[in-house]
Amino acid sequence: MSNKSLLTFIGSPQLGVAAAYTATDSTKVYICGVEVQQDESLLLHFPKGHPFTDQQPITVHLDNRTGVDEYDADLLVYRTSYKGVVEQVSDLNIRVRPEHFEVWYGNKIVHSFNSPGYAHPTDARAELSIPVTSLVDVPIPDMRENENKIGVLVTEAQGRPHTTVFAFLSTPSDDIFFISFPTTFKSKLLKRKHYCHFAIDSRATFTYSQAIEWNYSIIEADVYEVPKAHHLFEPIRELFILKNPWEIGFFMAPNVEMYHLKPRRVILPI
Repeated sequence: MSNKSLLTFIGSPQLGVAAAYTATDSTKVYICGVEVQQDESLLLHFPKGHPFTDQQPITVHLDNRTGVDEYDADLLVYRTSYKGVVEQVSDLNIRVRPEHFEVWYGNKIVHSFNSPGYAHPTDARAELSIPVTSLVDVPIPDMRENENKIGVLVTEAQGRPHTTVFAFLSTPSDDIFFISFPTTFKSKLLKRKHYCHFAIDSRATFTYSQAIEWNYSIIEADVYEVPKAHHLFEPIRELFILKNPWEIGFFMAPNVEMYHLKPRRVILPI
């Protein structure tokens, strides 16, 4: 029996992205500090408070990107979309017990947890075509985010949100672009609901304490597609490669899809 735990792969303290649904089915997303416990539970710290309640289902995105300034096409960082339940709530902190998570490294699962009886909820929602972007001009990249190669996409799965890391391209107007495959879970979720959040932190250039206090953005957005036949597909793909040359093989794959997240608003810390 392995003696490895989540703490083995993620490290602590760490930055996390916490997301949950409210009673009215809206999605709340927050950057938080995370202390990973030996029993696989999490202690989350929110410097400006939080809206989460006892026994609320929650998702916490975790990865070990802190201190990583170069990537390759296999995305060789440890990462997980941790599904849990809120416990021990205070004004600035919550404890989360795990229900299910898988730690990925590249394209392999290296550690996992599943509480007895837990199963992913069935999702009977139909997949619908994503509307085509209304952009007509090649977007101007936001050079302030050039060092931030990776962000966290929060999509609306059944029961709890789902999270995943993505290489992204952004503009000064907070438009976000990313590339994926149509067979992925996140792609299927985006086709079921054309709405998401995207979190950008600055762990590539700032310390843990600076990033959690103020240096991040959470963008609430509507989802659009940039089809391959669109006149902007190739120019945007070229901008992706300039920012993330380590992923050129992935970006050039024949069956990729390109998404445009058009911002509704940028969510500020409470």
